Amino acid sequence: MDRRRNLLIGIVVGVIVVGASVVASGYSKRLLRELRIFPLHRLSESATAPELAAGEWINSKPLTLKDLRGRVVLIDFWTFGCYNCRNTLPFIKSWHDRYSEKGLTVIGVHSPEFDYEKEVDNLRNEVASLEIHYAVLSDNDFKTWDAYRVGAWPTVFLIDKQGRVRWMHVGEGHYAEAERVIQTLLAEE
Repeated sequence: MDRRRNLLIGIVVGVIVVGASVVASGYSKRLLRELRIFPLHRLSESATAPELAAGEWINSKPLTLKDLRGRVVLIDFWTFGCYNCRNTLPFIKSWHDRYSEKGLTVIGVHSPEFDYEKEVDNLRNEVASLEIHYAVLSDNDFKTWDAYRVGAWPTVFLIDKQGRVRWMHVGEGHYAEAERVIQTLLAEE
């Protein structure tokens, strides 16, 4: 009995020490931020989306959010070596195909995790291989990533016609919700 009690006490103390370390280091905010989903219905609290940083463009001339005012913009932070990012691609490509003529612009912001992903020729090859036809911006220096305060791949932002961030999601899933938001934003004046 004493052995089990000591083991339980050791586990509890370990959890407390790790928890205190996470809180003390400020890492808890980052951990919790990774799980955020921002709802659509916070117009008055919506922030203007940060402008895209300079980088190499694939499938497009350089784009700016200022020039895209009047269109809904989906920004997908991804990297081609990320398994989860590859799982989101069929949905993002489908939205591009179905809604681009209705006012949606999709921009893939490629923020590399590994050195080989930083090479633009490798990125061009992957974009072609994955049959991505929307605009892709290389973000090798993470300036756009940092401006949007992204913490994980993939992260999707939806920006309304006035340039305000209206929805975001980290990770896979919530595809039906994302599509409803796209449709809602496209219907707005």
